[in-house]
Amino acid sequence: MWLLIAFIAVPVIEIALFIQVGGFIGLWPTLLIVILTAIAGTYLVRSQGLRALGQLQSSFGELRDPTEPLVHGAMILFSGALLLTPGFFTDAVGFALLIPGVRTAVFQAIRARVNIQTFGAAGMNQHSSPHRHDHQGDVIDGEFIEIPDDDAPRGNSGWTKN
Repeated sequence: MWLLIAFIAVPVIEIALFIQVGGFIGLWPTLLIVILTAIAGTYLVRSQGLRALGQLQSSFGELRDPTEPLVHGAMILFSGALLLTPGFFTDAVGFALLIPGVRTAVFQAIRARVNIQTFGAAGMNQHSSPHRHDHQGDVIDGEFIEIPDDDAPRGNSGWTKN
C-alpha cells in the first residue's frame, strides 16, 4: 500500500514543484537547475560510492561485519538514481542521502526495525562453528556404503571418471 502511495505522491509533488519553481524563476533557469543537480549529483555519488566501496573492502579484509558499509553503498546508489531523476523533491531526498549523518540515521532506523544476523569465519565467531548446525526440524538417520573407485561405473557423461 505504501509503495502505491509513493508512486502516486512523488510525481504529483514533482509536478507541483515544477509549476511553482518554473512560475517563480522561469522555464530556462528551472531546466538549468535540473541539469546542474544531475551533474553535481553524479560527481558526488561517484566520489562517495568509491569511499563506501573502500570501507566495504576494509571490512572484508579485517573480517568485520560489512552490513553498515553495504547499506551505505545501497543508499548512495539509490541517491544517484534519485538525483538523475528530474525533479526537486527527488533531488532533495537524493542530496540528503549523500550526507553521511543522514545515512547513519536511516541505517539506525532500519536496524531497529529489521533483525540483522551477524556472520563470522569458521572458528572466529562464537555463534558459528563448522561442526554446529542450528537446523529446526527432523533429523534423518541413515547408513551409507563407500564404493571404491575401481567398482565405480564408467561412462562418457562427464560426471563420472573415465
